[in-house]
Amino acid sequence: MRRASMHASLGVAAAFASGLVIALASFWQLDRVVRLLGSTPTIAPYAKTYISCILAAAPCMCASFALNNILRYEGKAVLGTVGMGVGAVLNMLGDFVLMPVLGLGILGAGLSTALSEIASFGVLLSMFLRGRTATRLSLSCLRGARPLFLADIMATGFPSLLRQALNSITTVLLNSCCAVYGDAAVAGMSIVSRVVFFAFSIALGIGQGFQPVAGFNYGARCHKRVRDAFWFTCAASQVVIAIGAVVLFVGAEPIIALFRDDPAVLEVGVRALRLQAVALLALPLSVSCEMLYQSCGHRVGATLLSGTRNGLLFIPLLLILSATRGLAGIQEAQPLSYVLSVPIAIPFIVRFFRRLPKETA
Repeated sequence: MRRASMHASLGVAAAFASGLVIALASFWQLDRVVRLLGSTPTIAPYAKTYISCILAAAPCMCASFALNNILRYEGKAVLGTVGMGVGAVLNMLGDFVLMPVLGLGILGAGLSTALSEIASFGVLLSMFLRGRTATRLSLSCLRGARPLFLADIMATGFPSLLRQALNSITTVLLNSCCAVYGDAAVAGMSIVSRVVFFAFSIALGIGQGFQPVAGFNYGARCHKRVRDAFWFTCAASQVVIAIGAVVLFVGAEPIIALFRDDPAVLEVGVRALRLQAVALLALPLSVSCEMLYQSCGHRVGATLLSGTRNGLLFIPLLLILSATRGLAGIQEAQPLSYVLSVPIAIPFIVRFFRRLPKETA
């Protein structure tokens, strides 16, 4: 258990330090960062205001992700949900108070997000300091950790790092491609990305709940449970995604209008949202496969799967379709990458379960 506490202490400290380095480097080149993220000249001032608040809370935000994942893998997902939920509720309340009531506008939105992330970090950290977890966070554990522990942490988390890095890169490329067609295109596609992510994150939560189950039972050689949990996760995610897809497809226009009731934004956003709603149905199988490989320690396979959807597929499709089909191609690139990720994931699933013993040890 002390070894686990060393890993946990080192992981949280490394996450906090990484957030601090990112924040300092970004503040140093803030104008360049905003341009690289795809902001147009009219959007850039608002982006700088908002991102400054986010960067100030970046160390706490990164450490919160580490703390939440440790809780999930301890089987204490409820505590993690409480910690992250507190931040989410405070963020919504803060948006209401700081933006329309106090009239702070985009600054209020940034402050609300930053303060809620700091509060969430405090709640999650308190659960470890009050002894509600099996692992302990302490300076003695941090000092006792070996350099190889950090290598283990980075190797295991690399698929997730790659997935998030590619998400960021594709967001930047998407904004840059849309900027050619004006602010309405940027706004419309940004709204679609956020709405689709909200629907997808529900199914993603089911997949994240599958990870500790898969990892524990794989390590205990309870292979039948790994199989059953995988197919249950696929089915449950498919049901949730199907419900969300129907809602997004049918209500595309009013959903986009909630964020920006502008005819030009609606024209871009409605078609893109409907395409993505249909393509979402292809995601559960490929995402569950990726989580299966990562949870069971198959780092190479997990890394390949993480890089497929947003790296191998989406980036080339976005560049090719935007050049050949213009704005319509930009709308079609991500849905097409979702669909094409399925035939790539199927051989990985077949290979994994063929090599997995059929009987529980």
